[in-house]
Amino acid sequence: MTPHIEAARGDFAKTVLMPGDPNRSAYIAEHFLEAPRLVNNLRGVQGYTGYYKDVPVSVMASGMGIPSLSIYAHELYTFYDVENIIRVGSAGALRPEMKLGSVVAAMSACTDSNVMSQLDLGATFAPTADYTLLEIAVRKAREIGVSMPVGPVYSSDLFYDDLNRAEKMAKLGVLAVEMEAAGLYVAAAQTQQRALAICSISDNVITGVAMDGRERETAFHDMIIIALETARAMDKLPAAR
Repeated sequence: MTPHIEAARGDFAKTVLMPGDPNRSAYIAEHFLEAPRLVNNLRGVQGYTGYYKDVPVSVMASGMGIPSLSIYAHELYTFYDVENIIRVGSAGALRPEMKLGSVVAAMSACTDSNVMSQLDLGATFAPTADYTLLEIAVRKAREIGVSMPVGPVYSSDLFYDDLNRAEKMAKLGVLAVEMEAAGLYVAAAQTQQRALAICSISDNVITGVAMDGRERETAFHDMIIIALETARAMDKLPAAR
């Protein structure tokens, strides 16, 4: 048990899917996992462990933003022997052709957060996905016929951010804006574990189209299947360290 997770050691599988929304965590457990078991509900942050095609998989919410996710990711990696965290969240597209519900994979994460300054490197750390997770996710997306662009995302501390900043990011090739990937990649680097963020497009910053709140909870089927198939493949691989 940690200050933020009430589960016992051994309650989490080696791979955890991590949405931001606790309701999405429950939805994934109830609709995609076999025999899901609630292992955490401290502070209303629901965590479940069940099976996907006979492989143990966990899902637990992170809350919104880098500070919240960083707490849960650190505790899962450090105290619960979790080896892989796959963020399954929503993002705002920075390209007009991206449709609602489409999936992107974050190879790297730009950010306006101060999370990297805490590393005291005297240099700028570049938060980056684990290549093994990314390569498998790309392969699984291709196998199920889902087009999944791969590239940088922008992890913003502000949900209501300046549109000019988003447009500048888009000109640099950034695919989408979200709020957690950079923090996840830093937590994985600090603990020498693996992380990947894949996101479904819930709105398009450029065109202004958007899902409503209920759709954001339940409309991300392709993203979840890619993440679960990746978790299944990772079950046979050794840990990163």
